Amino acid sequence: MTTDKIPPQETATADLESASAEAALPLTAEAKQAELEAKLAEVSDSFLRAKAEMENIRRRADDEISKARRFAVESFAESMLPVMDSMEAAIAMPDAKVETVLEGVYATKRQLAAALDRNRVLEINPAPGTKFDPHHHQAISMVPAEQDANTVVTVLQKGYSIAERVLRPALVTVAAPR
Repeated sequence: MTTDKIPPQETATADLESASAEAALPLTAEAKQAELEAKLAEVSDSFLRAKAEMENIRRRADDEISKARRFAVESFAESMLPVMDSMEAAIAMPDAKVETVLEGVYATKRQLAAALDRNRVLEINPAPGTKFDPHHHQAISMVPAEQDANTVVTVLQKGYSIAERVLRPALVTVAAPR
């Protein structure tokens, strides 16, 4: 009977490999945990940076909206300044002839109309016979007329709109049903 004996040197090598394999398992778990914690820290940092960036974007957008509103009013006011200058010039000439004052009033009206046009303020001035539109017209009274019922007879006061929104409806009289 021959017994195969493993030389003591090989036994020590096998024991060392076995011990290092056992030690490698906990190291791998610890290394994996450390790797996951590092990844978590990286993702958390990225999340916080993205959240801060979104807050900055929102703040910048709010600032831009605020500036746009301020400058829109500023632009409108700036376009009204020539009208004010014309009115002050007319007041400064109390002894002017009526014809001269009337000419100045027409010039001032043209300046005002141009300023309103530049700022996209549109007139609502329906022609007689136009169908009454309660979104753009305000009926003051119904009058007997030789035209279809519920149509504009006369405009008492023009209306105005800006960007599809009615600032003031046109005051109109409407044809009564026959």
